[in-house]
Amino acid sequence: MKVFNPDAIRNIAFIGHGGSGKTLLSEVMLYNAGEINRIGSIEEGNTTSDFNKNEIERNISLSATPLHLEWKDTKVNIIDTPGYSDFTGQVSAGLHVADVAVSVIKAAEGVEVGTEVTWENVCKHEMPAAIIINKVDNEHSDFQTTFEIAKDRLNNDATVISYPVNEGVGFDTVIDIIKMKEITFEDAESKKFSEKDISDEHKEKAETMREELVEKIAESSEDLMNKFFEAGTLNDEELQIGLRAALINRSIIPVFALSASQGAGIANFLDFVVNYFPSPADRSGVKAKMDGSDDEIEIKCVVDGEPTAFVFKSLSEAHVGELSVFKVFSGRLKAGMDMQNTTREKNERLGQLFILNGKNRKEVTELTAGDIGAVVKLKDTHAGNTLATKSHPVIINDIDYPAPIIRGAVIARSKGDEDKIAAGLHTFHEENPTVAVHFDPELGQTILSGQGELQLDLAVKTLRDRYGVEVDLIEPKIPYRETIKTVIGNAEYKHKKQSGGRGQYGHVVLKLEPLPRGTGMEFVDAIVGGVVPRNFIPAVEKGLNEITSKGILTESKVIDVRTTLHFGSYHNVDSDEVSFKLATTNAFKKGFLEAKPALLEPIFDVAVKVPETYMGDVMGDISSRRGKISGMEAEGPFQVIKARVPLSELYKYSTHLRSITSGRGVHTRAFSHYEEMPRDAQEKVIEDFKKAKEE
Repeated sequence: MKVFNPDAIRNIAFIGHGGSGKTLLSEVMLYNAGEINRIGSIEEGNTTSDFNKNEIERNISLSATPLHLEWKDTKVNIIDTPGYSDFTGQVSAGLHVADVAVSVIKAAEGVEVGTEVTWENVCKHEMPAAIIINKVDNEHSDFQTTFEIAKDRLNNDATVISYPVNEGVGFDTVIDIIKMKEITFEDAESKKFSEKDISDEHKEKAETMREELVEKIAESSEDLMNKFFEAGTLNDEELQIGLRAALINRSIIPVFALSASQGAGIANFLDFVVNYFPSPADRSGVKAKMDGSDDEIEIKCVVDGEPTAFVFKSLSEAHVGELSVFKVFSGRLKAGMDMQNTTREKNERLGQLFILNGKNRKEVTELTAGDIGAVVKLKDTHAGNTLATKSHPVIINDIDYPAPIIRGAVIARSKGDEDKIAAGLHTFHEENPTVAVHFDPELGQTILSGQGELQLDLAVKTLRDRYGVEVDLIEPKIPYRETIKTVIGNAEYKHKKQSGGRGQYGHVVLKLEPLPRGTGMEFVDAIVGGVVPRNFIPAVEKGLNEITSKGILTESKVIDVRTTLHFGSYHNVDSDEVSFKLATTNAFKKGFLEAKPALLEPIFDVAVKVPETYMGDVMGDISSRRGKISGMEAEGPFQVIKARVPLSELYKYSTHLRSITSGRGVHTRAFSHYEEMPRDAQEKVIEDFKKAKEE
């Protein structure tokens, strides 16, 4: 495989709602470019992109898959990203290394919620972007309406580059307004197409759209605008330069009509990619920091720069080990080079370098700035890590992953599997960084959190298939908090024990007061006259810390209470630290139960984005979960419902939300505060806790 310089590389990421056809589109592009000799299908599970066993079983993409092809002496790297919202972190990873985001939309269904969610990511990072309106051969296809909706809801600078002549069943012809040609495609297997001058019946529309495109390009540059006013148009060279510049600064979002299944529109789309999409060198440099500094720098995509790469994906393959997929942001990478993992401060030597088409690998001798490849058997490098030189130890800004929205507790079915489970979940996290694993000492559970139920189920399935261990994923315990609602001035306990020889004696009187929510715990030493000697005060504090960390009602932490030690007594011989610690824990427990104790539950801020038609169902469901609606705001045809909902009511909420919104609702959540539970809910939690303790 030849080495490509940055100006001959294009990096694109296909994004969009599930089922929009991104994987088949990638497949047909590979076939057209001669990278594969037959077109696979989703149903048969033999596409290049969806090669993972779980992807084949479910007929959906679960991971961002790197692909590549060569088209007219230009290397096109493609990142095929999942459309299912559980795997939105893979979209974030793909966009982190792409230079152009291509949103794939269905010609009949139009802009769906998954389209908007991924598009928000594009806007956030101000990426150059394009839109493909796919499946124009659908009998309900409506290209013009879909285009207008995309223009309204995604970007008003969306501009048609190709449009269908005969959309619907039998679609095979597009008009390319760059080439000003009418292009008719044979079936996808043949790769054949023919170009001719635009027929008279379509010429007027094509010329009008061409004028709109030229004006749009001219508006993106003062220099081009002057030339446009002088000549009334732009020549081909000005058009090409202006269009590339307009793409880079996002003043144009090109829109293409095609059908991946028919192969129609593929060739002219690839022509546009190599002729007009920006190369890595055209983009501004990636943001980074020097190791040990917070000052931000920019790494330019230049071949003669310091070798720098960013690992955006890790794969674990049988018989190969971990495969680190990276983008070279500067310099050249060659097998055998000594690099430094600046993120983890580890030294690494590069082994064999590969370029990937799904599971298929081709060995290469080197990769230059702007290119995407993979390396095997790095010792301690994972997704999100930077590889640089010791002389130029930079750290590229990490991928902006979404926060988890679902959690489950991992329970081993067999004792002794804990080490295997820990190793398996660690590997799964490396491959899927949006899945977090941690042991919660407060709950005494291993908590698995991520973007959706399917993602967590895959983690469990991976443990079984790859590591041979069986686990159950159950509803996690809730980290409740306990507090009091009134003041108790004299919570007294005298610990006195005599059993021959030296006895035990400790006596304390405490005052308990509720504090405002979020204040925390306070201890006040108000002893006067030495009724409790100074050397026993630390034992009192220790006793308080023990009882408040364990709790009284449900063994949950006690919060927002001020405890004042204001009286007590001691014995010259029998008093010791243990006696005062025990006296304190018992006095606090006694006072706590008299001070109108209350159970607090964690409340989360939840934002649900749904089409307006589902608003009533979603709001009713939130109310049934003891949620409180705090506001609503419109985003095009979508409504964002903001609410505060108890964590105990959010178990598997993402799955339920998809169910009641036909897969069109998404949500985010973030911890807000602790709030007192309703009395009946408190009683049930306390009763369930007591039953569990008795079992």
